[in-house]
Amino acid sequence: MALLLLLLVLTVSAVSADEDAFVGVNIGTDLSDMPHPTQVVALLKAQQIRHVRLYNADRGMLLALANTGIKVAISIPNEQLLGIGQSNSTAANWVSQNVVAHYPATNITTICVGSEVLTALPNAARVLVSALKFIQSALVASNLDKQIKVSTPLASSIILDSFPPSQAFFNHSWNPVLIPMLNFLQSTGSYFMINVYPYFDYMQSNGVIPLDYTLLKPLPSNKEAVDANTLLHYSNVFDAMVDAAYFAMAYLNFTNIPVMVTETGWPSKGDSNEPDATLDNANTYNSNLIKHVLNNTGTPRHPGISVSTYIYELYNEDTKPGPVSEKNWGLFDANGVPVYILHLTGSGSVLANDTANQTFCTAKDGADAKMLQAALDWACGPGKVDCSPLLQGQACYEPDNIFAHATYAFNTYYHQMGRTPGSCDFNGVATITTTNPSMWKLF
Repeated sequence: MALLLLLLVLTVSAVSADEDAFVGVNIGTDLSDMPHPTQVVALLKAQQIRHVRLYNADRGMLLALANTGIKVAISIPNEQLLGIGQSNSTAANWVSQNVVAHYPATNITTICVGSEVLTALPNAARVLVSALKFIQSALVASNLDKQIKVSTPLASSIILDSFPPSQAFFNHSWNPVLIPMLNFLQSTGSYFMINVYPYFDYMQSNGVIPLDYTLLKPLPSNKEAVDANTLLHYSNVFDAMVDAAYFAMAYLNFTNIPVMVTETGWPSKGDSNEPDATLDNANTYNSNLIKHVLNNTGTPRHPGISVSTYIYELYNEDTKPGPVSEKNWGLFDANGVPVYILHLTGSGSVLANDTANQTFCTAKDGADAKMLQAALDWACGPGKVDCSPLLQGQACYEPDNIFAHATYAFNTYYHQMGRTPGSCDFNGVATITTTNPSMWKLF
């Protein structure tokens, strides 16, 4: 990547934004101990996360998200794409079962048709546009086309020669799919969805791209990359990739389709050959990303135009195949404990809570009742927890079951011990969570 140093000149924007940018979170499910949908939603509420993207249309999650106000992007998995792209009735049935059945109680705003189809499932590319149109037709038939957008997330690798951004263009071999797709997005007022991973760009650059340039750290002007054709200054890879998408669309004469970033993030742990997959770098990237998106500065090509973005991802997915880094993109572990505390003090917005002070200890789902009783007896005896509120007629007696009573005792002991991780074990029947047990109406 050439790093040219010239003056900043802004170009006129043809794209308009309908709303302020938002930061959402992707929810993957490749966990050996996936939390129950109600626990997932409790974590979203506690963290003030108001936009989520699901990789499917899981009924349990859609029911749990009902009446929360959280805006939901649902997905048609790649394995269902061929069927939907070849049958209008199959698409209509999918919309009926996964959208109409839940809307408006569940605030579904977006349908993602497949994921990185052109690169991940190229044999389905021929039906991608048909699938988009069939899903859109089903929404029209249900009078939901004005409320719900339809698009498809694409890998940034379909953009060639991405720096300088002004020279970017799509892989021409995909033009027979991309041109009708862009026509569809333009005619329906939808987004061009792209997954942007500066971490991979950095890893593949063999040291050409500076680490600070990928982490969205503020740079002095003489360290910024400059597009020699437009004289636009770029201080980070994220903006450069978004603008490359805008320029690639403009190359095909589409200048009014807004970009949405459906995946971006940074791994907090990696193999020995991934030394920059660290807690500090993941924290720096995601903290800077959230602030960068929410301040609505836009990109050098389109200043002031929001670039709504979904962070990859809510949970570490420990069963995901591949290198260690693939399992460590999450903001939280399976128990809802933050992997790191984001640097967002005072932002007053998504993920701005000091989650270190919001951990609780609860009885594990499915724990043996006898072991719970033994742990409860210990907590109320040698553990010196005041369990008098659990007595009949007292404030925490109801509900009268071992899970609720044990959770009360475990959580009280955990807080008495200063929330140290070792104080929430009780022979393996307790676990740390960021969900306040009182939100479950246990007591």
